[in-house]
Amino acid sequence: MIVRRRAVPAVSAVAALLLTAGCSSGGGHFPIGPGRTASPGTAAGASPSGRATEPVPPAKGSVRVLRTVAEGLRTPWGLAPLPGGGLLVSSRDDGTVLRIDARTGRTTELGKVSGAAPGGEGGLLGIALSPDYASDHMIYAYFTSASDNRIVRMLYDERKPAGEQLGAPDTVFKGIPKDSLHNGGRIAFGPDGMLYAGTGDSGRRGLAQDKQSLGGKILRLTPEGEPAPGNPFPGSPVYSYGHHDVQGLAWDGEQRLFASEFGQDTWDELNAIKPGGNYGWPQAEGRSSDAALQNPTAQWHTDDASPSGIAYVNGVIWTAGLKGRRLWRVPLRDTEASAPPQAFLTGTYGRLRTVVAAGDDRVWLVTSNTDGRGHPAKGDDRVLEVEVK
Repeated sequence: MIVRRRAVPAVSAVAALLLTAGCSSGGGHFPIGPGRTASPGTAAGASPSGRATEPVPPAKGSVRVLRTVAEGLRTPWGLAPLPGGGLLVSSRDDGTVLRIDARTGRTTELGKVSGAAPGGEGGLLGIALSPDYASDHMIYAYFTSASDNRIVRMLYDERKPAGEQLGAPDTVFKGIPKDSLHNGGRIAFGPDGMLYAGTGDSGRRGLAQDKQSLGGKILRLTPEGEPAPGNPFPGSPVYSYGHHDVQGLAWDGEQRLFASEFGQDTWDELNAIKPGGNYGWPQAEGRSSDAALQNPTAQWHTDDASPSGIAYVNGVIWTAGLKGRRLWRVPLRDTEASAPPQAFLTGTYGRLRTVVAAGDDRVWLVTSNTDGRGHPAKGDDRVLEVEVK
C-alpha cells in the first residue's frame, strides 16, 4: 500500500576474504553514476574483471586528533556536512537538529523533529542532505515514531529564527519495524542518487530472512520513497537482507557499498554489499561455511567494536566503535580487507558513534557517551576533527 501525504509517497511494511581483528536476483542493471551501470548481482561499482582498480593502502596507518570542534552535545547520532561549511547533528533523545559552525564550534538549534519518539536505542537517528540540496534545501531524517521507524524530509530555512528553521516533516517512507533495540537508523544518498537505509531486526530474528519484511535489511529508495528502479527484487525496496542491525553505510572510490552491523553475542561485521545478497542473520553471525551466504570483509568480537558509523578515505574504511570505544581502520584490496583491522583512540574519548569523511585525509568523529551506556562524567559528547592515514 502506498500512502500519499502532501504529494510525497510512503510505502508500508508489507511492501570475500574474512580477516578478524587481532584483539578482538534478477532486476537488470541500475545506474550508479554518470554514464555507469552495475549489475544487481555484483557489488555496485565493481570492475568487470573483479580486479582492484585502486591502489592498496599501507597495512598500518595513523590517527591524529586535530581539535575538538564542539562539545556539550546530548545524545548525538547522525552528522551531515553542509556545502560550504557547517555540520548538522541530530540528537537521538531530544529529537532536535543542531547546526555547528565547524570553525568556531558555535551551535544553533534548527528545530525539533515532530513525531520522533525516543526510547532505548530509538529516537531521531540518521540524517542526510537531499542530492538536490543546493536547490531544494531538504534534510532527510530516519526516526522512531510511536508505531514504527520511518524516513521523513524537512525544509531547512536558515532565514527563520533559531528553533524554527525546520519545516514540518513529510513522510517519505514508513512501516520499518521498531523496538527499544535494533532499530538500524543510518541513511545516505548513494552515488546513483538513490536513498539507502539500514534497518534492524527489532529483536525479531525471523524478519531478517523474510524478504517481505523491512526489518534486518538495507533498503534502496528513490528520493520520493518509492522502490528504486533496478532493485534486485522487482517492486521491492529491499536491496540486501539477512542483517541483524545495520548501523553504517559508505561507498568506496569505485562506488561499491559497504555496511557495518551489530552482532548479537559473538561477531560484529563490516560487509561489502551485493544487491540481493543474503548476509546470514540469524543463521550465521560472522563468517559462515554456507556458500549461499555473504561472508564479511572484517569481523570483530562484540566487546571490541559494536561498529556504528563508517567512512571511506583513500582505500580505508574507518569504523566508529561504541562498546569497543575505539576507531577501527580496515584497509581494502577491492572489497576484501588487505590487512587485519587496526585500532586507534582506544578508550580515549569513550563510545564512538559516527564518522564522516571531511576531505584531505580528515574525518569528523562523533562520540556517544550520553546515550545511557557511556560515562558522561568523562565529559559531554563532542565532535572531533581527526587526521587519518
